Amino acid sequence: MADVFEKLVKDGGPIGQHMKRAHGYFAFPKLEGELGSRMKFRGKDVICWSLNNYLGLVNHPETRKIDTEAAERWGMGYPMGARMMSGNTSKHEELEKVIAPFVKKEDAMLLNFGYQGIMSCIDALVNRRDVIVYDAECHACIVDGIRLHLGYSYAFKHNDVEDCEKQLQRAVKMVEKTGGGILVITEGVFGMAGDQGRLKDLVALKEKYPFRILIDDAHGFGSMGPTGAGADEEQGCQEEIDLYFSTFVKSMGSIGAFIAGPKDVLAYLRYNTRSQIFAKSLPMIIVEGMLKRMEMLQNMPELREKLWYNVNKLQTGLKERGFDIGKSNSPVTPVYMKGDVPEATAMVMDLRENYGIFCSIVVYPVIPRGQIIYRLIPTAAHTDKDIEETLEAFTITKKKLDEGAYKVAEIPDMAEAM
Repeated sequence: MADVFEKLVKDGGPIGQHMKRAHGYFAFPKLEGELGSRMKFRGKDVICWSLNNYLGLVNHPETRKIDTEAAERWGMGYPMGARMMSGNTSKHEELEKVIAPFVKKEDAMLLNFGYQGIMSCIDALVNRRDVIVYDAECHACIVDGIRLHLGYSYAFKHNDVEDCEKQLQRAVKMVEKTGGGILVITEGVFGMAGDQGRLKDLVALKEKYPFRILIDDAHGFGSMGPTGAGADEEQGCQEEIDLYFSTFVKSMGSIGAFIAGPKDVLAYLRYNTRSQIFAKSLPMIIVEGMLKRMEMLQNMPELREKLWYNVNKLQTGLKERGFDIGKSNSPVTPVYMKGDVPEATAMVMDLRENYGIFCSIVVYPVIPRGQIIYRLIPTAAHTDKDIEETLEAFTITKKKLDEGAYKVAEIPDMAEAM
């Protein structure tokens, strides 16, 4: 008989197998100082492109003021308990009443966290008779929510509407046997590649197939659309989206999430979403802070304008220098390059140590061998100087990469170096 811990310690898992070399540098790095476009990494100043702070609200004077006042007024604990039992307040209900009309839905429900929230919502929405059809590149939280589903699920190729239709045809045949329904799940903006989900094309399939659609718009809420209401607003199909989900983490500079949709469906979710029924309510600090952030989102368009000024400046600059940013049509800015894992590692170290550029990197096994993706997140807090220095650093290091300057025999052990 094996010890259940044995396999854990033996190989560490798909990502954990690299922990000894990566920990503290490539994984679990420590960014220090005030949250913003420039921070400190291992004692050095770096331009930070890894914060989901689209509107620059994390350290905006107005949000800092309301957050501080709320902390003094309520402390961290209030209200205590789950909302169903003892954790409901008028402020929680007020925030829901602000969010729902903003995203053009009848009702909204606050969620403690985005990841657990959407998992639990998926679990509540479907039973073993229902079928889920979802984009193959949906975020891990959606995949984990689908894992909870006891019925059938079919993935369609990323943003491939034709393949989605094929999977819907399979789903229709299945629910004819089970007597269930069909839920389609996709994203408003895909957080790795930065491309928007083809929402308008997907909802058009409702004319041919009976389904409901849920979108995760974590990266679109606050950043996309004429008012910042999301990718479905950007694409002009808000009314056709049945359930709209987003976090407060990406644009709002806070924590928590919400799901919005028909009033009767939200009433059901309030009484059946397990992660909310059996977990503490959002602290009042977060709720009051989010009321202020929603006010700013609706009344300060200059925040979104500054974000998009920086997005366009960075993305245009990269393309003018010959970089491949894929099909991004959102603030998420991937930079695609060719190289193996040791090369990518050496290049990241050069960017961080010698050019003061901190950004996230994705390599094998997350993506195919021989590919490197740098993921940059421009925000309203970045400056022209930040962008210009970053473009110059990328130009220099890309030339080094192409010339083979980063060819190394093995990945250095950063855990030992620190």
